[in-house]
Amino acid sequence: MEKVMPAVFLGHGNPMNALHSNVYTEGWRRLGSSIPRPRAILAISAHWYVSETAVTGSSSPETIHDFYGFPRELYDVGWPAPGSPELAERIRRQLLPLNVRSDEHRGLDHGTWAVLCHMYPEADIPVVQLSIDETKGADFHYEIGRHLQPLRDEGILIVGSGNLVHNLRSYVWGDDQTQPFDWAVRFETKARTLMIEGRDSELVGYRSMGDDARLSVPSPDHFLPLLYVLGLRRAGDQVSFPVEGIEGASLSMLAVQIG
Repeated sequence: MEKVMPAVFLGHGNPMNALHSNVYTEGWRRLGSSIPRPRAILAISAHWYVSETAVTGSSSPETIHDFYGFPRELYDVGWPAPGSPELAERIRRQLLPLNVRSDEHRGLDHGTWAVLCHMYPEADIPVVQLSIDETKGADFHYEIGRHLQPLRDEGILIVGSGNLVHNLRSYVWGDDQTQPFDWAVRFETKARTLMIEGRDSELVGYRSMGDDARLSVPSPDHFLPLLYVLGLRRAGDQVSFPVEGIEGASLSMLAVQIG
């Protein structure tokens, strides 16, 4: 029997992290080496935020450079992990009766490869991405996580990639010494407490958490991957935070490990 895999949420931050060695990328490397080697990876990235639920079905997904204005060297990065049509079909069956479209043309966006390239630099583990349906409420995404729980028993590592606090309008560029905004610290601290105490429903209902939540999560795309990971939690699973920090005063790099 496969060892039950943990599930992780990663604050991915700036795409340039794909090229850098810093406290965050080193944390991702340590995380990759500390957990059992997965048979395959299912990634839920903030950057596949569309009006449907879909899964990548390609056996050779391309590296998508879904950003602009960065140095040429970032666009030259390739992370040629194989796909897994078999896993894609397994996910489609697991989520029935929900209609999950198989997308044979979609590749891996930077929310996936810019973090996994540090966890698994050899790019030798099959990776599949699941989209986030922008038309659905937070409870829908949490429940998908719950339905995907059996994959943990099959050696599948499920990775949510976003940012717990993600307010680029308030982001302070080019100043590494900037102190985080009070509202960002308060919201991250509150979210950590809720996760430790297993009060997932309050995070699913984050819109009712006041001004700190409104400023920290001005749009749902980077927050929702966390809910998939929380939905994967089982009784007795511990919660830990293997990577910590707030960049640019308003971008949480917190990583959350379940199990």
